[in-house]
Amino acid sequence: MSLADSLAAYLTRVRGTPTTVENLARISGGASRETYRFDAVNGSDRVGLILRRDPRGSLIDTDRRVEFLAIASFEGKDVAAPRALWLEEEGAELERPFFIMSRVDGGEAAGPFTPDAYGAHAQTIGERFFSIMGKIAREPLARLPLAQAAFAPAPEHCWRRELDHWTGVIDADESHPQPIVRAAIRRLRRDPPPPPARIAAVHGDLRSGNFLHDGAGQILAVLDWEMAHLGDPLEDLAWAMDPLWSRPGDPRVSGMVTPREALEIWRAASGLEIDAKALDWWRLFASVKGQAIWTSAAKAWADGGMTEPILAFSGWFTARAQDQILSRRLADLGPL
Repeated sequence: MSLADSLAAYLTRVRGTPTTVENLARISGGASRETYRFDAVNGSDRVGLILRRDPRGSLIDTDRRVEFLAIASFEGKDVAAPRALWLEEEGAELERPFFIMSRVDGGEAAGPFTPDAYGAHAQTIGERFFSIMGKIAREPLARLPLAQAAFAPAPEHCWRRELDHWTGVIDADESHPQPIVRAAIRRLRRDPPPPPARIAAVHGDLRSGNFLHDGAGQILAVLDWEMAHLGDPLEDLAWAMDPLWSRPGDPRVSGMVTPREALEIWRAASGLEIDAKALDWWRLFASVKGQAIWTSAAKAWADGGMTEPILAFSGWFTARAQDQILSRRLADLGPL
């Protein structure tokens, strides 16, 4: 049975009405899920949906239930989250675990290598982007379905959990010595950040390229929630501010707003003060985390199990760019 037929059988069962699947198409990219767009059709009723299915192998090991509940946590909360619809952890008719969410049409994603990605609307998009990030950090955990599945570390342990995880990824996947990222890891361990004022939801990959915008200043959907977790909300802020997401020579964060504006918008939306020492720590960590992801991309490509061209690009070009960023950050921070 084809994937379209299996998906139609599943939807017919859970919706309780005969459903066919049309225009099923794989969306390229993605490190942890196979992603498909399709239309669910019943007579004259047509609904645009997205399928996220576990692959046979994955670049990033993530929990599909956590991803699903992260999306569900922010539906209707003015952060442009899609609507989470169905989760099947045992695979059901599709044999592998998956979930289905609503599809947002009419938008485009602009990555860091897109020239003048946001045009005349860059300022407006940047204000909305960092406001969304702050609102995610502001939401009380008790109200979030995400808190049902994601572990909440003690505030003083947030940094260690994340650094241990991504260091472990580098340990497992590197194919050659990486002295720059190892120097950064040593520094991060010697000089931990102060704990956050509160534990919050962390998107984990909120950056340029991971949201849809309409080309006229509106953000339509925040994408790629697969690395969502609970932790220090400065982690999201630092990740979005990594120079990797900005074009060379552009002083704006991801080609949107200045760093000062980004911090002010986030502070106002989150209701949190920004500890400068903590932000410095998380900014250095962001480049370590990035290098861990590019290290895994290189291994996945070299091993031949995953063939997306973006993996080769990330494992070569992006990894070298991340090394340069790490070197500059270490130099700017100076000796302990």
